[in-house]
Amino acid sequence: MAVTVHEDMEGVENEPVRPKVSDSKGILKQNREFLDFFWDIAKPERDIRLKAIEGLIEYLKKTEKSDELQYSLKRLVDGLSHSREDARTGYSLALAQLLSVFEDIQLQTILDQIKQKNNLQGLQKKQIRNVAFGNFFGVLALSQSTRLSKEPQVLLECVRLLQRISQFSEHLRDLPRKTMVDLLAETSQEVFEEMLLGALQSDLTSALSTPEHLELLLVAMQKFPEVLKPKKLKKLLGSTTVITEENIPKLVDVLKTAANSVRKERLLPPVAIDLLEVSLREDRFDLFWNDIILKGLMNEQPGPLHYMCFRLVGSALTHLSVPQLRQVLSSEVMRHYGEHVVVAQQPDRFKIAPEMDVYVKQFLQGCADPDKQLAVMVGFTQLTNQGYPVIPSFWKVVECLQPAALERYVDWLKSMFLQPQLENLLDFTTRRQRENQEASAKKSDESVLRLRKWILPRLTSIVENHQVKKEEDLVMDIARFIFFHAFFTAKKSTPDIPETEVMLSVALDEKTRAVVFSSFFGLLQHLNHLPVQGESSEEAAPKKLLHGVTADGSSWLYCLVQYGDVLLSQNKYIQCVQPFSAEQKSSWDGMIKSVESLQKKAKKSATPEVSAFQLLFLLVGINLFKAPEESVDLIQDIQSCMEKVNARKSKRKKKTAEEEEEPHWVEVLMEILLSLLSQPSRLIRQVCKTVFGRICPHVNQGAITAILDVLDPSKETEDGALVVTDEKETDNTRKRKNESDDEEDDEDEATDQKVKGDEEDEEEEESDSDDDDNINDDEEVDPNFRLELMKVLQGQNAMATETDKSDDEELDDDAMMKLDGSIASLFAEHKKRIQAKKDEREKLRKEKALIRDFKIKVLDLVEVFLDKQSANPLVLGMIEPLLTVIESGMSSGKEQQEVDFLRKAADIFKNTLCRGKQYCKNVDDRKAELHDLLERLLTRAQKLSDSAVALYYFSAALYMVKVLRGVPPEGGNKQEPAESKGKAMGNLDVERVTGLFREALVSFMTRRKSPLTGAMFIDLFNRLPIFSSNLLDTLMEYITGGVREHQQAQACAIMLRGVQSREIQQLLAGPRWTELCQKTMEKLTESLGQGLEVKNKIVQEKVIKALELSLFLVKNIRNQKLEVNTDPIQVALQSMSENHDFHKSGQMEDLYWSVMKLFGVQKPKIVKAKKADEVPSAEQTPETEAKKKKGFLPESKKRKNRKMPAVVEGKDAAPQPSKPATEAPGGEGEPVKKKKKKNKKKNKKRKHPEGEAASDQSPAKKPKMPNQSPAGKPKTEDQLPGKKEKTKQKGNKKKGNKGAGE
Repeated sequence: MAVTVHEDMEGVENEPVRPKVSDSKGILKQNREFLDFFWDIAKPERDIRLKAIEGLIEYLKKTEKSDELQYSLKRLVDGLSHSREDARTGYSLALAQLLSVFEDIQLQTILDQIKQKNNLQGLQKKQIRNVAFGNFFGVLALSQSTRLSKEPQVLLECVRLLQRISQFSEHLRDLPRKTMVDLLAETSQEVFEEMLLGALQSDLTSALSTPEHLELLLVAMQKFPEVLKPKKLKKLLGSTTVITEENIPKLVDVLKTAANSVRKERLLPPVAIDLLEVSLREDRFDLFWNDIILKGLMNEQPGPLHYMCFRLVGSALTHLSVPQLRQVLSSEVMRHYGEHVVVAQQPDRFKIAPEMDVYVKQFLQGCADPDKQLAVMVGFTQLTNQGYPVIPSFWKVVECLQPAALERYVDWLKSMFLQPQLENLLDFTTRRQRENQEASAKKSDESVLRLRKWILPRLTSIVENHQVKKEEDLVMDIARFIFFHAFFTAKKSTPDIPETEVMLSVALDEKTRAVVFSSFFGLLQHLNHLPVQGESSEEAAPKKLLHGVTADGSSWLYCLVQYGDVLLSQNKYIQCVQPFSAEQKSSWDGMIKSVESLQKKAKKSATPEVSAFQLLFLLVGINLFKAPEESVDLIQDIQSCMEKVNARKSKRKKKTAEEEEEPHWVEVLMEILLSLLSQPSRLIRQVCKTVFGRICPHVNQGAITAILDVLDPSKETEDGALVVTDEKETDNTRKRKNESDDEEDDEDEATDQKVKGDEEDEEEEESDSDDDDNINDDEEVDPNFRLELMKVLQGQNAMATETDKSDDEELDDDAMMKLDGSIASLFAEHKKRIQAKKDEREKLRKEKALIRDFKIKVLDLVEVFLDKQSANPLVLGMIEPLLTVIESGMSSGKEQQEVDFLRKAADIFKNTLCRGKQYCKNVDDRKAELHDLLERLLTRAQKLSDSAVALYYFSAALYMVKVLRGVPPEGGNKQEPAESKGKAMGNLDVERVTGLFREALVSFMTRRKSPLTGAMFIDLFNRLPIFSSNLLDTLMEYITGGVREHQQAQACAIMLRGVQSREIQQLLAGPRWTELCQKTMEKLTESLGQGLEVKNKIVQEKVIKALELSLFLVKNIRNQKLEVNTDPIQVALQSMSENHDFHKSGQMEDLYWSVMKLFGVQKPKIVKAKKADEVPSAEQTPETEAKKKKGFLPESKKRKNRKMPAVVEGKDAAPQPSKPATEAPGGEGEPVKKKKKKNKKKNKKRKHPEGEAASDQSPAKKPKMPNQSPAGKPKTEDQLPGKKEKTKQKGNKKKGNKGAGE
């Protein structure tokens, strides 16, 4: 709409007549708050939609205006066919809520409006989708209003409307049929029989054609069985039941269609589970399962049909009886499921096993029948791949089993272990396994082995999982079963030992025995951490929060030792797999007697060493079955230690010379613990840690030395320094090293892996052959081998020499064969030598790994001692050895094991030792020794090349100062005189230690590459402020005397931390504090007045630290009103502002002005100079300036070649008062197009020559319409030149002429 404005604003020419506004929808009559509800209902955010619906309902209830209610209904009905899904959902839900609240609204009226708005007749192709959705969401809104059941006629029309829109399946899919099913579920039997049955006659008759029609029929049969009787079904389907032999092909086709329809959703079609329920009601389950599922669906290729059957099995568990569960879980569906689980183990394969786990868990949680629970667990366990069950041995669904079902399941597992019934298993083999199938006899033995290997970790997982509801007797039963078959075999059955009642049908071979052996020691590890089980656990919990004990307080280990003693005494019925010799049996009996005597002592007076000896006896006693010879010696040593302890307590007589030469019992016990730690066992590691924690109060220097010798890096290569058990080389345990290693890591991991056939074996063979072929690739040529090869060739005359000139002679066949044999034997020997070298390197690598692992375990003992005996003087002797370990670890390899060892050692030293709350306080007799140690630590810290290592040495030095100082006096040190300062330091030689730290400080400040850091001395001032006050004078000199700017900056930082300390301020209060402030200010003045050029970060750091120190001192001086002259530093700071690099750092600038503010100098405000085209003219008013800013581009967005003002005609005109912004001033009637071209050329070729005048007078704005703008009009801010003005002119040229007032 174009409008032309006269220059005198007296009238408007050519003003068009506006058309009459029609408000058919009544939008203009509504207020903004009311209309906003409808905008929010259509938004994508769900929370906003729900809030808007709630607000609309509340608003309509509050206002009670009928016109607004009618408008809302019309607006919501119109929105049902919105093109966006979120908007349709919001409008449908809002309409449903509105109809539910305002019950006086007639549903028939709303349904008529929906049909009128979304008329299905005469639609164009692009309108079909929105209209179909509009009808569907309208019916959905009526259904959700919960009022359809009260108006049967409307319900009937809704069903008919759904039938009509169901033809648009490409858009709506099966939504109309699902909605009809929902409507049937809410309909009464009378309404269905009278109103809906006739309307749904065609749908029910064609029930066997599509899944939607069949679902409708099944729901109606379930909801209205009295209406759809067999006679009625006979009329509809031609049969009195749904599941018949004649209907099977149609039902199979319907299920196939349903399975493919939910392929992407990966769900179970509802029609499948409904059909299963109908088969159960009609007593046709066998026909349904055998003919429809097995013969009709499972014969197809693996895909959606198979996945639907798998999901159907999971969903059917809650509907089936025990015989039906056994039938389903032993069918071909489960066999195919097992093949899918085994084949789909690759990461990129679809896995349905997690869904099955959810089905089984839900069934077990909702089922209270132990028989059904047992049937399901046994059914899934019997699904095996060559004897190995498909489900994992650690299956979390076991947590949902009831105690009765769990006990029966454990009995079944034990019976399958003793007498495997392979014929009862649902076993299968994959295609690759069938190709590599072996002989049947060997396959049977292998299946038994694989089944037993799975059963053992399953039993241990039941004990390990604390969430499983189990009784204490069940845990003991499992432990006894595994213990018996790990070390014993039954000769005859006896009622005294339940494990002998059922004999093994297949004897245990060595592999199975090794697995049982490993499982037992893994079970011991779990039992050692097992909480109290059963109903008595709540009563026992308040007494002791201990793990690894039964309800009566006995340890599980002791119960198993007692059971082992019973088994060893039944030689007539039981035979030990590895019979004890007379010496070993004697050691066992002695161990039992010792444990019983300790039990009696514990009842009288329980002491930590008694429980430690008892636990150690039990551990070594159980270990007799694993390593008899070593355990015999250990038992004797433990008994001798216990005798020494008893003798020391009973007789306190003077020691003889022989007794003094003998090692202390703690040292012997320490050697026993170290020898046990050398074995790769998590149980032994935990027990040794527990035992050592209980004997810590009795540990002496010899025991500590034994521990530190193991950690000493210099003793790794010495003979006998470290002896780590390698069970592969011993004859007692033979082939049990792998099992022990599995116990160290986790026994269940290896057995839980599913076997994928012989693919891995073939790959290993191929890799082995490749290694053999390429064994010489990385090896250098051996000169000796070269000489031997030349000798062989020369011996057979196969190598030409200098004197041999007959090059044409060739060897005969016999000679060639002989030569080939010689060369082959030579290369075979060479290959053996190379392999021997590789084996030796691998052996050394494994030995090194064993030693490192052993040292990590020994660090556990160090941590326990430092934690429990941190105030023990023996701790002081561990400082240097631990530092040596850390220092050597910093320079060792970067393997993960080395890194873990170093990290653990450093963490123990830093956090447990140096920063512990408790420390040794009684060091009067070791004063000189500890001062020497402190000197060695600081000296070593200065000589290192790595700052990370020096940090630990410096931390140790601070710890030594804390130990020598002792407990600080209570009440503080307020205004304490300097003479009494030494008394407050305890045993600390203040002068000597101050000299040591002063030397370290001087070294840091004067060496260019010092391992010490400023953070170390800041830590010194933080932890020992009183002592550190002696270093302030020395530190002050290096504010300007540091070797580099970095040291000078660190001197300022350390000095700042020192003067900030309240203890130091109280200690130096008075003239000493004033003198310190005066000298420090002088040094800062000298440092800041050097005319520094802030050219790099190091100098910048120095200036920042100096400014921070200056800020604190000036504040302190002003607050305390000290007589310190601050004028010199003010002069020095004022000269800094003249440095041109000063403003590069915001932090430095802020600090500078913070200091200057204390002197009364404020930071000047920076006024940005405006450019020529930004300076406003004198005629511009605030009104025009505000209008100019609106809609204009920022200067950074404007093109550079258009920033200068263009020369236009009439620029010399006298300025006049500015006109309103609605005017369109311009030139003297020149055409717009020509003027644009001239301005564009001038902007490109030359700049404005007038300088400042250009800023006052900008070019006239080109008129929107020619010949109607007065000449000489004043320039407003809208007329300033720039990119915005040019862009607007171009836009006007393209769009057409518009009025200035637009």
